Amino acid sequence: MKGPLRTLWSPLTAFAWLACADQALAQALQPPAQLSALPPQPDFDSQFQAARSLALSGQREAALAAFGALLARSPGNADVLLGRGRVYAWMGKWPESEADLSAATAAAPAYADAWSALGDLYLWSERPALAAEAYGRWLALAPAAAPAPLIARGRAWRAAGDYVAARADFEAARARGANAVQVEEYLQSLTPRGLNPRALAPDVATAPGYRWSASLGADWSAFSPSRPDWSDYTLSVRRHFSHGSLALEALGAERFSIRDHAWALDGYVDLWHRAYANLRYQRGPQQNLFAGDAWRAEVFQGVAHGWELSGSYDRLDFSASSTSLYGFGVGRYVGNWYLRWRHLYIPGNGAASNSDRLVTRYYYAGDADNYAEFALGFGYSDAAVLPTATGGTHSWSSSVALVKFLRPRLGCKFGLSYDHGDDGYNGRGLFGTLYTRW
Repeated sequence: MKGPLRTLWSPLTAFAWLACADQALAQALQPPAQLSALPPQPDFDSQFQAARSLALSGQREAALAAFGALLARSPGNADVLLGRGRVYAWMGKWPESEADLSAATAAAPAYADAWSALGDLYLWSERPALAAEAYGRWLALAPAAAPAPLIARGRAWRAAGDYVAARADFEAARARGANAVQVEEYLQSLTPRGLNPRALAPDVATAPGYRWSASLGADWSAFSPSRPDWSDYTLSVRRHFSHGSLALEALGAERFSIRDHAWALDGYVDLWHRAYANLRYQRGPQQNLFAGDAWRAEVFQGVAHGWELSGSYDRLDFSASSTSLYGFGVGRYVGNWYLRWRHLYIPGNGAASNSDRLVTRYYYAGDADNYAEFALGFGYSDAAVLPTATGGTHSWSSSVALVKFLRPRLGCKFGLSYDHGDDGYNGRGLFGTLYTRW
């Protein structure tokens, strides 16, 4: 090809080749048909709301998967960590929940909701001191008029056994406008009646938040005119449950220069509204001072406003005989005072016995752990103790004691006693108990 045609052909050819190359490149860069047919990935906010809806509707495994996918898109996202941490907490997976919620507070230290959730986790997993600390961080970040953090921290202090701090938080919440009825219920739960409806030793009805308690008690008595001293001890380890407790006890005694020991199972269980029972079995293998087998059942029932009635039956089985004991009691709460009278009847063949005991307690610290106790007892038996005695015999006793918890987990009891009987001997005694719980 020559002349003008050749001159025209060269630009046309180059243009054609460039057009073909551009079309081939466009086809090479086009995604496969199956990928272009997929719907676009949802935006992050929509995916987060979907995961949250799954969590709130109880679909927890699906919620965990959804929050996991979000974390893959946005590692360390405090909102997602908070969401998944709460789901783990609702499922009782404490380590996983703590890991997520701690990471959320580390990523966003000023995130109030994350500190609130971390406090809930610690409270639910029975770590009330850590819960109070987390709620304190929430309180520092919340608006100045918000009562919710104070209510939450008050509940944590109450579970930890620090009733003074709990009361202060509940009162502060009321000043910030918290529901008056709710606050009053919380304050009532800090009274002796609210925290410890069973007017028993602190290790029997321990403060909320503790699963175990133990006590070691001993008493010693000397007599005039002189005769061998008496001594007793009791070691108890108790497991507390949501509706009762069970203890294993070891007991020892020395009287009239005779020693004996026994072991016992002592349990308390809730029955119905305002009612509970004490069931006890005790075994004394040697039967020198303790009965070979001793059984006990006592039922307590709250009635009216602040009253409590009780009825009991005990059976003592010795190798040669058995003895039954029948009891009836009336208790009354008045503010920080508790009073209880109990009558005990022991039938016999012409030698029945009756005794009465009045116990008064004053909860001087306004909680269920610290109190002063005064007791007075009277007894009468148809049997004569001394050969020269006519008619029955009488006795009376008195004691005073102080119970003080030095720390929420550690307390003690110390007391003095005096006994007088028609057998001609007067007894003066010392007694004490150490309490601990965890």
